Amino acid sequence: MTHDKIDIPGLLSRMPLFSAMSKGDLQFIAETTRERRLHKGELLFQRGDQSKGFYYVIFGQMKLAFSSPQGNQKVVEVLGPHQSFGEAIMFMDTPIPVFAESLTDTLLLHITRDAVFHQLDHDPQFARLMLAGMALRLHTIIRDVESYSMRSSTQRVIGYLLQHSNDDSDADGNQTIDLPTSKQVIASRLNLTPETLSRIFHELSCASLITVQGKHITLHNINKLRDYDA
Repeated sequence: MTHDKIDIPGLLSRMPLFSAMSKGDLQFIAETTRERRLHKGELLFQRGDQSKGFYYVIFGQMKLAFSSPQGNQKVVEVLGPHQSFGEAIMFMDTPIPVFAESLTDTLLLHITRDAVFHQLDHDPQFARLMLAGMALRLHTIIRDVESYSMRSSTQRVIGYLLQHSNDDSDADGNQTIDLPTSKQVIASRLNLTPETLSRIFHELSCASLITVQGKHITLHNINKLRDYDA
């Protein structure tokens, strides 16, 4: 991982939360913001730690998860570039409920709790933007719970594949996507076992809907895939 000096004010100014902030206020936030560089597999914080701010991903990938007493992991969220995490827990005088681990070499910005609270005290627009961001995260959590409760295992996997698809199909209508992380992490994120995920991939392959080559998955017919197991 390289350690080139980064432009913290410039990076902050590109975050939606800070994009409308005055130069003076932005400089105040930047002065207390620190970069965190993590190697793959490195822990950022443990479950039970106290929050001192929130994080913004510049590059790399972070996993938020917790472990059961039996040692099994449940992945709560996987975050990539231009995503943030840890905002809500700043406002609660409780330990952090998950641990955070880098899935790849990662660069983060850590925005301190004190700087955020200072800005909230005198900038109503900043407060509205922060509330909107936390409301969006809550909406995502509710959608996930609905998916786990109301959709079959196969529907969850298909939904995940379609979520990562785009309009870039070849002449035959095929589209290749790259899984953003390991199949084990994806399985946990979808509330499945790795064996169940492999079985569903095999089932979809036998139905000629997808072809799996490591992390490269070719979707052969988006419409049929969407209607499968509906």
